[in-house]
This record gives sequence, C-alpha cells and structure tokens, in this order.
Amino acid sequence: MSSLQVELVAADRKVWEGEASMVVARTTEGELGIMPGHTPILGALVDGEVRIKAVEGGEQTAHIDSGFLSVDHDRVVLVAETVDLAS
Repeated sequence: MSSLQVELVAADRKVWEGEASMVVARTTEGELGIMPGHTPILGALVDGEVRIKAVEGGEQTAHIDSGFLSVDHDRVVLVAETVDLAS
C-alpha cells in the first residue's frame, strides 16, 4: 500500500511530519480529501480543521488559520500562519 509524505508547517516551525494514508483539509473550494495517487494541486486553505490519518499513530488533528496546501507525487505540504495541534 502506498502512502503520503506529509508536512504540516506553521510560520515559525514544523509541527508534524510523517506518513499518512489520508489528509483532509478545508480549502476555499470546500473540504478536500487527499489519498495516495491524488493529482497535483495547489490550494488556498481557510480557517478550520486539518485531519491526518497517520500510517503509525492514529489520527492527528490540528486547527489552522489561512494558508496553502501543495500536493505533488504523494507529497503533501500544508503551510499556515498558526497551527494548533490537538493533544
């Protein structure tokens, strides 16, 4: 099974990095689900929740403000001004 390489980055630090089977984020176009093999995309994120289904370690949830996401060759990078990772 293939997986996604995911980076969740705030303006001042890398918040989370790892392998995931799925990422769900809210963009200006609506909620977007990203799985391995997704077509390349660059999107604007809006204030809301990001959910990352990690390959190891269950689901990570974070609240972000606006930012952007990039998907290319099973690599997902989410960048936001502030990121609050749920404990």
